[in-house]
Parts: sequence; structure tokens; C-alpha cells
Amino acid sequence: MTTDVVLAALEAHWRAWGRPAYAQFDNDTRFQGPHQFQDAIGRVTRLCLSLDIVPVFAPVQEHGFQAAIEAFNGRWQAKVWHRFHHEARTALQARSARYVAAHRRRTAARQDGAPGRRPFPAAWQFDPRDPVRGRLVFLRRTTATGAAVLLGRTFAVDPHWVHRLVRCEVDLNAAMLRFYALRRREPTSQPLLREVSYTLPATRGPRVTSR
Repeated sequence: MTTDVVLAALEAHWRAWGRPAYAQFDNDTRFQGPHQFQDAIGRVTRLCLSLDIVPVFAPVQEHGFQAAIEAFNGRWQAKVWHRFHHEARTALQARSARYVAAHRRRTAARQDGAPGRRPFPAAWQFDPRDPVRGRLVFLRRTTATGAAVLLGRTFAVDPHWVHRLVRCEVDLNAAMLRFYALRRREPTSQPLLREVSYTLPATRGPRVTSR
């Protein structure tokens, strides 16, 4: 599984079903981009931004946020991958498509209640070198000093909000990074903790100032 495969799968899926408002990923380098460089975003992130889709990266080493994805993966492996022997990839793909279609029928009521998807732009072409616009969201747990780690950097958030969840919103259009308190028991209440001026650089380090 490579980034090229992920890009092709996402494009095919969104062409077929429409563009969502956001897409959630874990922090694998194939999704997020390289971890060893500061202020680096990968091609999957750039694909999302070019289609006006907000990429959301789950908290590191916290599986609760990935529960629905992991549960579906587990059911697919049990009912498709492990239950049958397939002589060729095409046979596996055909059985997988039947299982996914049946799953969609079973969950139709939940899908109907979800926000509507937008049509895929007809003239769209992906170029990872294009300037990026839009928003990225990182869900993170703060450190013992109330800092959050994202984009290869450590940002001070709030010394009183330690070992707690924050929603880190990178607003590329406004050149701003905002940190919101995130509570599992009160998910709709997300008070702003801090905002930082932040410009994602094209090739070099960003300009960062506190506010």
C-alpha cells in the first residue's frame, strides 16, 4: 500500500459518491506526510485541500477516535478476507464490492442522516505542487506542560490544559493556527484556548508569532 494507491482510491471513491466536508485519517506517513520534517504536508493532505475537503488527523495512540473505522476493517477481514479463498485479485474485489454494497444497505438510515455530499468537480486535476488553501485539523492530547505536537513542531497551548484533548485547526487562508479545548462529554463545547499566526511555507520554515 503506497501513497499512490491511496490517492487513486480516494479519487475514485469521491468521484463515485461525492465530496465529503471532511475526511478522517490516522497519522501514518502515507496520509499525513513525512514526520521527520517541520511544516511538511503530504500528497493525500494536498489532495483533500485541492478538493475543499478538510483532512482530520486522529490523536496519536488513541484508538477511540478510530473505533468505527477499525470495527469496519475487522468485519471486512472476518467476512471477506478470512472466510473465502480467492484465486485472483479480481475475485476478491468482486466479493468485497458485494459486501460493501450490503453494508451500505444495512446502514442506509445512518447515511441518510449524514450531511449531504457535494458533486465532484468535472474539470478538476490534481497537481501536488499547487499552492494549498483551506483548513487542516489535528486532534491531539497536550503534554505535561500543556503543549501540542503537530507539523513537526511543539506549540504551547495552555499550562492549565495538560494531558487533555485539543482540536488544532490550521487555517491556511487566514494564516492562523487555533487551539480549542475538546471534551468527550461535551463535544459541542470547544472554547478557544490560544491562536498563533502561522504560515505554511512553500519550501522554508514558517513565520510564527504568538497572540
